[in-house]
Amino acid sequence: MFTGIIQEVGEVAAVAPEANGARITVRMPGLATEIGMGDSVAVNGTCLTAVELGPELIAFEVMGETLARTTTGALGPGSRVNLEPALRPTDRMGGHVVQGHVDGVGEVRGTRPDGIAKVVEIAAPPAVLRYVVEKGSIAVDGVSLTVSAETDGGFEIWLIPHTCEATTFDALAPGDRVNLEADVLAKYVERLTGDRGDGAAAG
Repeated sequence: MFTGIIQEVGEVAAVAPEANGARITVRMPGLATEIGMGDSVAVNGTCLTAVELGPELIAFEVMGETLARTTTGALGPGSRVNLEPALRPTDRMGGHVVQGHVDGVGEVRGTRPDGIAKVVEIAAPPAVLRYVVEKGSIAVDGVSLTVSAETDGGFEIWLIPHTCEATTFDALAPGDRVNLEADVLAKYVERLTGDRGDGAAAG
């Protein structure tokens, strides 16, 4: 589990294709010594497992399913990525509950300044939009954010300067594709209160 508070911006050092997948090596000098074999790390919001350790480089094995359903398949040497190791029991819950299970890929429609803030509009697939509510939580490339407004086929987020500086969002631009994970609490509420498949409402 993660909280959506990015600990480091890393850089992809290498991508090696494997049978129906890939091995992705990420340079993360600030976090590498904290990562153990088999540990989970959210890379742009996608939960990946460490399979090779080094003083600065950590390698991850990625399945074809993950490459197809997230932006991970588009990563290449030099790509900057948001990184967050798994939450420890003693850590502060600074964001919201993030699983690292990407629900869909969105696309940046546009950005604009508003005072010190950077406003970003993101187009999202229906599977994600059903859980998007104004002032609700959403993870964008692994970053815990608050939905500031719903738009036609998408939503807006507002970024303070610190968020841009501490993540890859300083370079976010129209046309960029981003990983989206809806608030898991909304999914459970839907399941518990929605149609169970037998014509009756749960609860």
